[in-house]
Amino acid sequence: MKDNMEKVGFTIGKFAPLHKGHQYLIETAIKEMDKVIVVVYDTDLIDIPTEKRANWIKRLYPNVEVKFAHNPPKQYGLDDESVNIQMKYLTEIMKDEKLTHFYSSEKYGECVAKYMNIIDRRVDDERKIVPIRATDVRNNIDENKNWIENIVYSDCKKNNKTDCSLQ
Repeated sequence: MKDNMEKVGFTIGKFAPLHKGHQYLIETAIKEMDKVIVVVYDTDLIDIPTEKRANWIKRLYPNVEVKFAHNPPKQYGLDDESVNIQMKYLTEIMKDEKLTHFYSSEKYGECVAKYMNIIDRRVDDERKIVPIRATDVRNNIDENKNWIENIVYSDCKKNNKTDCSLQ
């Protein structure tokens, strides 16, 4: 990569809900990149619309560009067929961007970076710096509220539930 080339990093996620691990990933990208894009995926894992989850990111990180992944393919996995389906979808969303880095905390980061011919930037993939997963937060929002921002917590608690899932 040429030194004068703009560094553009992106990440993807459901952010269901947005937690401190996601924030650490986004903040790492902000420190290292000239431009950061966050793609927020539709999901039925949480009873909070995609736009509201994207708004959490916009409010916390106003300089980050947010894109939407509405109606993503249902097929997930690291097998070739699943990767190709997901990458065609993601490439369409990111088609106008000159990307240089992909940020993630997951093994699929290698697949995305390789497919898009950009740098795989893995952040805290062993969850040692921020030891939380969205599943843990969804399962008990009150017990894990220290892992999420107040705006996220209040949106999750609007239904007066102890969890943030659809069940």
